[in-house]
Amino acid sequence: MQEQEKNLAALEADREKTIVKTSVVGIVTNLFLVAFKAFVGLMSHSIAVVLDAVNNLSDALSSVVTIIGAKLGAKQPDKKHPLGYGRIEYLSSMIVAALVLYAGITSLVESVKKIITPEEAEYGAVTLIIISVAIVVKLVLGLFVKRQGQKVNSGALEASGSDALFDAVLSASVLASAVVFLIWGISLEAYVGVLIAGFIIKAGIEMMIETLNDIIGKREDPETGRELKRIICEEEAVRGVYDVTLFNYGPNKYYGSVHIELPDRLSVDEVDRITRRIQTRVFQQTGVILTGIGVYSFNTSDNEAAQMRNAIRKTVLSHDWALQMHGFYADIERKTIRFDVVVSFDVERKEAIELLNGEIRALYPDYQIQIVPDIDISD
Repeated sequence: MQEQEKNLAALEADREKTIVKTSVVGIVTNLFLVAFKAFVGLMSHSIAVVLDAVNNLSDALSSVVTIIGAKLGAKQPDKKHPLGYGRIEYLSSMIVAALVLYAGITSLVESVKKIITPEEAEYGAVTLIIISVAIVVKLVLGLFVKRQGQKVNSGALEASGSDALFDAVLSASVLASAVVFLIWGISLEAYVGVLIAGFIIKAGIEMMIETLNDIIGKREDPETGRELKRIICEEEAVRGVYDVTLFNYGPNKYYGSVHIELPDRLSVDEVDRITRRIQTRVFQQTGVILTGIGVYSFNTSDNEAAQMRNAIRKTVLSHDWALQMHGFYADIERKTIRFDVVVSFDVERKEAIELLNGEIRALYPDYQIQIVPDIDISD
């Protein structure tokens, strides 16, 4: 476990450097764009250009917050926070979302004021050139930042990259409104400003909702669970993998637990060696640290138990809300039956288990029944 955490720390250090370098590039680029756009907007009396500059300023501030979040989130675990500080990145993402939302609301207010009291814009060749250059710069920046975010699995960077690409589209709308004004004399400035503000507000709300989901805890990508099961099932003795649970402590920081089904003939020493091999393989291939591996015992030498398993599985899965049955074991001598059932959220768990208990007792009245309800947390 110590070796796994050392490797994890090294990967996290490289990830932090990439995030910081990429964010610095974003800050410098956006500040240049802010200066150019603000100057052009004020000189041409263009509210749309000025609001575009404000949007770039919020992007620069977002990059600053991203750097701070990455730095704090990369702090090594200590006695107070033994699982690290990775979740701080979610708090920084929340601040970024708040900044974007504030910029959008401010832009909307200013645009509405311009609609009520219009002010004619003045465009020149220099203005159009600068806006065109800004579009190209934002496209290049957006592609670069998004690619780096995907490389290090940074939601904040990916969001910034997507935002930059979207900014390029918004800047293109400003350019289009300028061309319309120069050709037909129709001023769309304030209305384009409202459009830009609306998109900024929408982006801020979506970022906030996504971050809240990360903080509250959400269902992980089913593909991750399937990949873990595939790796674990490569171990020859494993008959099944169930109850995959992942605990997220920041981007790329996952601790997990799982149940595996093993033949009842194995010794404790053999089980220990199997679980240690599984922990190593899972970490090496996915970066997930399995802190707990529970074991279900599988009947291997009792035909009566196998028949009971089939009969009970048929009864359990006859209900739509019973998604899966696993961990079955029948002790013929002690007259006990135990198994787990994954219960859908569409039914009350207590009522479901009481119903199953009654049905299984009707089949095997001489047996003591133990049914453990599992939550539908993975695919």
